[in-house]
Amino acid sequence: MTLVGHSRAAAALQRLVVDVPDYPEPGVVFKDIMPLLADHEGLSAVVEALAASGRDEHGTVVVDKVVGMEARGFILGAPVALALGVGFVPVRKAGKLPRETHAVSYALEYGEATLEVQRDALAPGERVLLVDDVLATGGTAAATRDLVAACGATTTAIAVLMELSFLPGRAAIGDVPVSSVVIV
Repeated sequence: MTLVGHSRAAAALQRLVVDVPDYPEPGVVFKDIMPLLADHEGLSAVVEALAASGRDEHGTVVVDKVVGMEARGFILGAPVALALGVGFVPVRKAGKLPRETHAVSYALEYGEATLEVQRDALAPGERVLLVDDVLATGGTAAATRDLVAACGATTTAIAVLMELSFLPGRAAIGDVPVSSVVIV
């Protein structure tokens, strides 16, 4: 695990994230963040680290919304939005939102999925920070970026707890800046 920044958050991840081999299928090592979420100090540190991607070098908030991807992006994205003083928008799996949506299908590291966002969740011109737990193949982040664009908004940055260096996540998302607390 390479510590990238925000040493308090990186130390919490190193101490509290548990590897679960062969979940959800053989060959996949799942990064279980539940012990991190249960630890107030650790959770506070990672929320602070992720929120830094929504601020400029002077600490001024430079985003209008935080978008969290189902499901762990919800858990992390909502407190990041609160820390930044902006709204939170969930991106859900297909069929979970009650009104008209934009939808994008994409490949996961171990399957396929479709994500949706409500059509009126983001206003044209809004600046958006995407938040998730892991950047792996980049499929979820790229699909979410496409959903943000479908609403007329702009993804300004992506903030994740962990980036898996052995998978091509950054290549899938193009030139959107990525901030990772740790690189595995």
